[in-house]
Amino acid sequence: MSTALPASHEVVTVPEAMTALRLSRSKIYDLIRSGVLRSYTEGRARRIPAEALQTYIHNKLEEAA
Repeated sequence: MSTALPASHEVVTVPEAMTALRLSRSKIYDLIRSGVLRSYTEGRARRIPAEALQTYIHNKLEEAA
């Protein structure tokens, strides 16, 4: 399973993560607050490494197996 992001993206914004994971804004921030989805801030902008999205997806698939 792949996200809806081009392979060239190393980091994504919260709206891009929402689209890629098909989750709400509040759910993305819940995952960030709980430490399940890694992110960082650059100034006032929240950024999520594309690798963190892939790790999240992989972990969810492992839980489901």
